[in-house]
Amino acid sequence: MASALCRTASRLRSIQICRRIRVSSDLLSASSPFPACISDALRHGDFSLPRSFFSLNCGIEMMKMDQRCLLSTSASDTTSKPDSGKSETKSSVKNEKSGGSESSDGGSDQRNNRASGKDVRGGPVSWMSFFLLFATGAGLVYYYDREKKRHIEDINKNSIAVKEGPSAGKAAIGGPFNLIRDDGKRVTEKDLMGKWSILYFGFTHCPDICPDELIKLAAAIDKIKENSGVDVVPVFISVDPERDTVQQVHEYVKEFHPKLIGLTGSPEEIKSVARSYRVYYMKTEEEDSDYLVDHSIVMYLMSPEMNFVKFYGKNHDVDSLTDGVVKEIRQYRK
Repeated sequence: MASALCRTASRLRSIQICRRIRVSSDLLSASSPFPACISDALRHGDFSLPRSFFSLNCGIEMMKMDQRCLLSTSASDTTSKPDSGKSETKSSVKNEKSGGSESSDGGSDQRNNRASGKDVRGGPVSWMSFFLLFATGAGLVYYYDREKKRHIEDINKNSIAVKEGPSAGKAAIGGPFNLIRDDGKRVTEKDLMGKWSILYFGFTHCPDICPDELIKLAAAIDKIKENSGVDVVPVFISVDPERDTVQQVHEYVKEFHPKLIGLTGSPEEIKSVARSYRVYYMKTEEEDSDYLVDHSIVMYLMSPEMNFVKFYGKNHDVDSLTDGVVKEIRQYRK
């Protein structure tokens, strides 16, 4: 506000000075009578009028100089204002340019960041988070695999380290019996004591299973003798007393092995021995005199004291049967 009043006062002064200059210039013009008077005064030797004229002229010249100074200062003010505005506009333009350059730099930085694989927008999934997720997953897989291997190793160690504990008791298999041998003599379990024996229950009219099992037993007897030097007595006990006579049993057992002993007896005697050895047998439907007997397919290994040691089912072949019997004999000797 104060600067505006100062500018207004200077302008008024300039206007008054201009009016005075115009008046003085009119006095000095050719139409004015003052120059002629001055020249006449100079001719007559009167220097008072010219002296006053020259003083007036000097004052006018000083006023002109003041006017020029005032006009120059006002012009400089007016020119400085647009210059300042221009400078401001230039500075704003520069700022805009600098801002544009900064934005361009920011864009270039963003492009560089995108090129280098960095996350620019700050999204939920970045390369770093993806890497951490991958590392975590790999660590979990490695930990699971290591724990699995360790668990398997522990199981193997425990299975190897397991030792046979004390027996809870002997199986209730075996007992006294009184049967007829294939040579017609009566025998009991005592006649088999002193030697290892393998007992098998079957019948002579069996179409396939009994012959297969007796062939396997005869081959195993010979291999046991070769591997351990122990004579094992094979015994065949009939579960079909109605048809398996002493003669029938004798002819049947000699077809498989010369050492194979055949035993038969009355239905009550066969029933008693089958109960003692936990053997199941039952006749199928009868068609005249031709029938089959369903029975257990098991071989019983008996010790020299006629105590039950182990049984072997149909799933054992000659080799596994031989190895199993030899193992039991060696363990018994220890």
